[in-house]
Amino acid sequence: MRTTTLGSAGPEVGVIGLGCMGMSHAYDITGPRDDDTSISVIRQALDLGTTLIDTSDVYGPYTNEELVGRALAGGHRERAVLATKVGLVATSPTDGNLPKIGKNGRPEHIRAAIDESLRRLGTDHVDLYQLHRVDPEVPVEESWGAMAEVVAAGKARQIGMSEVTVAQIKRAQAVHPVASVQSELSLWTRDPLAEVLPYCVEQGIAFLPFSPLGRGFLAGRFTSFDDLPADDFRRGLPRFQQDALRANLAIVARVREIADRVGVTPAQVALAWVVALGDQVIPIPGTKTPKYLADNCAAGDVQLGAEDLADLDALPAPEGGRY
Repeated sequence: MRTTTLGSAGPEVGVIGLGCMGMSHAYDITGPRDDDTSISVIRQALDLGTTLIDTSDVYGPYTNEELVGRALAGGHRERAVLATKVGLVATSPTDGNLPKIGKNGRPEHIRAAIDESLRRLGTDHVDLYQLHRVDPEVPVEESWGAMAEVVAAGKARQIGMSEVTVAQIKRAQAVHPVASVQSELSLWTRDPLAEVLPYCVEQGIAFLPFSPLGRGFLAGRFTSFDDLPADDFRRGLPRFQQDALRANLAIVARVREIADRVGVTPAQVALAWVVALGDQVIPIPGTKTPKYLADNCAAGDVQLGAEDLADLDALPAPEGGRY
């Protein structure tokens, strides 16, 4: 796989990363978990050059970091650029369901959380520690100062932010460099293109798009609301409601047309469009299926032509909001 650097200061990573959330959180949450397959997917990703492995303490909660830690044991940790997050907390019991999520950016929480994350991950440091969300009750400078302490203590190599505005990035930069920004970006979620992505490019900040396949929709996996598992959180999202979903299928149909023209899959077209946005744009599609992993990783070497990119740029906006 082609490589790039995670921000202006590195390290080197594959141009496609791996988001691990869905292996134990949010999607089909009460269905059977095949942790052995998920572990093999993470290790296969490393073999294919997908070296940026992304998780969070809130996924599970907590169990996703443990899963990633098991996958990276036995000498695999050295091959990975490991990223996790802090700042979202489960505020209700899971009871087999997706817990309610709150924000906690208090410095004391960040200082304690990194140690717990390192324990679950089985490592003495992470390569990227990310503030999952800015806590409106805590000045961003205070949260970011605690994140900087994590770097000073050698527990993280770099720190990043998620779902932030340019103003929030600037406030954080006044305290400590921002290595990365992670936000949703795909053919049907283009909000960061207006301000946040251009600022990241200007500043040499890596941009990590999550849900670059529109939570699986752009890959053509869903044609009806009933295709979603009964306990899947996408059932509560506006874009997946039946009327909106039916309208949004026109986007998928156009992506498929372009994929047929190029000779690749719709998922590869959707990912290649994201990668083409810039050298510092590193999407982190999630999967727990070896077949989809190989498909996603191969997208790193798909080169779209000017006509293809123009047709994708011209796709209509989706029906329904993100949440």
